[in-house]
Amino acid sequence: MTSAHGDRFGFASADDAPIPYMQRIRDYYLALGYGEPYSWAHYATVPFQPLQKPLKHCRVTIVTTAAPYQPGKGDQGPGAAYNAAAKFYTVYSGDTSQDHDLRISHVAIDRKHTTAEDSGTYFPLPEMRRAAERGRSGPVARRFHGLPTNRSQRTTLEVDCAEIVTRCRSDAVDAAILVANCPVCHQSVSLAARALETNGIATVVMGCAKDIVEFVGVPRFLFSDFPLGNAAGRPNDLASQAATLQLALDVLERAPAARTTVQSPLVWGASPDWKLDYQNVDRISAEDIARRRAEFDKAKALARTLRENAKPDQAAVPRHDPL
Repeated sequence: MTSAHGDRFGFASADDAPIPYMQRIRDYYLALGYGEPYSWAHYATVPFQPLQKPLKHCRVTIVTTAAPYQPGKGDQGPGAAYNAAAKFYTVYSGDTSQDHDLRISHVAIDRKHTTAEDSGTYFPLPEMRRAAERGRSGPVARRFHGLPTNRSQRTTLEVDCAEIVTRCRSDAVDAAILVANCPVCHQSVSLAARALETNGIATVVMGCAKDIVEFVGVPRFLFSDFPLGNAAGRPNDLASQAATLQLALDVLERAPAARTTVQSPLVWGASPDWKLDYQNVDRISAEDIARRRAEFDKAKALARTLRENAKPDQAAVPRHDPL
């Protein structure tokens, strides 16, 4: 019906739907020769912590999977290829009164359709400060927090999420905005949102991988149907970024119950064709598959070394990584 009568009835293209990231990733890594598909976290029940006071009186923080720029760790700038050397493996925090140079070269954003040239698309701290100045929310907490993108759910839950909760409680945070980038980032921030809610802190996840976040199960989710790496708005478009944060705050404030998803009305462009490309094995040649396998094995070996040096007690690495 959509393809046959779309023009007649004004239907959108059949491809204009959220990307099925979990299935794409499964097929992609099977094509690369990894025989054990990644098992995503999945919950039947979801915690939900209502705001205990009006949002304009709530202290709000940001949890990000972006990494501080590390000189000497290779290309981390706009358009950089995947850079495993720039990854981080422990929770970090930063002063929200200052500007920070955070990058996302260490995770699998959609590099064909976005370049990460504008940090406002993945780290909305400046916009959050402006919202607080307008009185839309209460004060920004004194620190934001960096959450590692870890494919080990045990490590994420028992180490990283626990540390995020400890730091947020130390800062007397009332609410948290968690911003995801790559596919596993979406799982990580979803697990952190659940941990924060369980400990009395209301949350909203901002992301672009709808299937992953909803499969994990979170209290509140603002979905932007944009290429990965743009959960906070379109690049070089302050109006888009302001509108996206405003929607996230609306969801934080008004969600009636757990598993509330709101889709941003903003679109990436006139055509939805960009959705056909990300890790789509039907559009990748056999030669390119072989090249990607070799590059992935090299990056995985580097990541293993970095992980062992960073966390000797958590060095176990699964056979493949859907980053």
